Amino acid sequence: MQGIIVKALSSFYYVENENGITECRARGALKNKGISPLVGDFVEFSAADKKQGYVVEKILPRKNCLSRPPIANIDKAFIVSSYTTPAPNFLIIDTLIAICEYKNILPILVFNKSDLGDFTEWCKCYTDAGYKAIITSAEVGAGIDKLEGEFKGSVSVLTGNSGVGKSSLLNLLLPELNLKTGEISEKLGRGRHTTRHTQLYKLSVGGYVADTPGFSSLEIDKTDYDFKENLVYCFKEFEQYLPDCKFTGCSHTGEKGCAVCKAVNEGKIAKSRFESYISLYNELKDLKKWQIDKK
Repeated sequence: MQGIIVKALSSFYYVENENGITECRARGALKNKGISPLVGDFVEFSAADKKQGYVVEKILPRKNCLSRPPIANIDKAFIVSSYTTPAPNFLIIDTLIAICEYKNILPILVFNKSDLGDFTEWCKCYTDAGYKAIITSAEVGAGIDKLEGEFKGSVSVLTGNSGVGKSSLLNLLLPELNLKTGEISEKLGRGRHTTRHTQLYKLSVGGYVADTPGFSSLEIDKTDYDFKENLVYCFKEFEQYLPDCKFTGCSHTGEKGCAVCKAVNEGKIAKSRFESYISLYNELKDLKKWQIDKK
């Protein structure tokens, strides 16, 4: 039998299949190979015996996977920001977009709490860079129909800072869940974490959506050398200018003859996006391949 893991708790995996949802454990052979099933995995499972119940026999090939949150086969990531408490942060948004690009996940920007202010300039920054952006208000229901249409037929995650309204948006899409929403801490300026584990919820329009824990809900191992090497391609509006750089091996951080820097100076690339690239580049630049191979 085949199905998709929609929830994982302790050593139990809940597999949605044509007969409903089946509680399974992982076959010992998977554990011996150090392979752990993830929420979002498409798997083959079978009945072991009356004592053990059902077991996951095989994990089918993954499109992608993340370790934080532990989830696989993600099609879209909705990167949620809010107008205030907390306000949008270019570096956080751009880091999440870069991770999505690297992991072959389609990033969609969601600017929530539009009842509190105007997101026009934020939207323009990202639509000019080639990304889709949706303005919503969970408070008054604005933009929810458009948002719901983007979830159709996909495995999706909502990510972003705590307190931006991820659970509130999910409650509008899936009111039967009645997910807890965290109160905003004025002292900290961010919401308290309210989601305790990753779980896929099935949408009436088709597809699944996961609510993921907390602010750093979409992360990548910063010791991933390939991420460092491909960082510039994770800022897709840079790509058209790369062939015009004067020197091979240009880091695109300020070299003379850099076509990317020229595009920034000419206003063709948003300065905020370039600054986020510089920040990520500086964080990763000293990472050496031999250090990774040695681990």
